[in-house]
Amino acid sequence: MARKFTPKVVTANALLAGDVVYLTAEDRWSADLRDAELLTDEAHAQLRLVEASARHAEVVGVYLADMEPGANGPEPTHFREAFRRKGPSNYAHGKQAEL
Repeated sequence: MARKFTPKVVTANALLAGDVVYLTAEDRWSADLRDAELLTDEAHAQLRLVEASARHAEVVGVYLADMEPGANGPEPTHFREAFRRKGPSNYAHGKQAEL
């Protein structure tokens, strides 16, 4: 029996900078998860994944990440995605540099 589809976002890494990025409903990449398009339909999610995967000049490692609706946009349901959204684990780089 097939598993029930859960909401997802399309995520990848920016080709040149390496930053985690999310696909928006406006078909652009954003480093802010709050901007991501939350996909609730499986067929639409697969279509968005195929479209995003073809953008070789912009991103690498494109995949669908499980999310849930939140007050300020999609929220990760798995530790891996919560960790990825914060940037590198080395505080001297990326999104955590200001900490």
